Amino acid sequence: MTTVIWIAVALLLVGVYLSWTAGRLDRLHARIDAARAALDAQLLRRASIAQELATAGVFDPAASMVLYQAAHAARLAQEEQREVAESELSQALRAVLAETAQVRVLRDAPGGEAMVDELVAAVRRVPMARRFHNDAVRAARAVRRHRTVRWFRLAGHAPFPMAFEMDDEPPTSLTRHATA
Repeated sequence: MTTVIWIAVALLLVGVYLSWTAGRLDRLHARIDAARAALDAQLLRRASIAQELATAGVFDPAASMVLYQAAHAARLAQEEQREVAESELSQALRAVLAETAQVRVLRDAPGGEAMVDELVAAVRRVPMARRFHNDAVRAARAVRRHRTVRWFRLAGHAPFPMAFEMDDEPPTSLTRHATA
């Protein structure tokens, strides 16, 4: 009789552990979803501001066209091309705003001060949002690598979480100006 009780207690403990692990994994997946939504919002905000800058008439036509096309491509990119499109927008921003003089010209334009401040905030928030997303992905991957999670299929049908890798380095003229 005592053997049956011990087996029942052991099964109960295993069940509680598996339930706790499944709940933890579910919370991690929810955290990934929330972090991805925040990242998408920041990327969209950055692309919108870049498009606004490109159509402001402050830059020369070639720079405006490069910036507009990169921002437009980033906004409309399909999921599998999103990282590349966002990296190209980062490169376009660095190319167009390579010199501090460009930022000064932009600030001197009507409404330019607010636009530059919005852009500075956007290019600061994108790396943070990406870091939060990738940290959540890393935590979920660590849990999903455990044998018990794989053996008992505790992840269910949730897709394997993928990190978002892109070039998010801001233009140096913006970062220097923001700290000055």
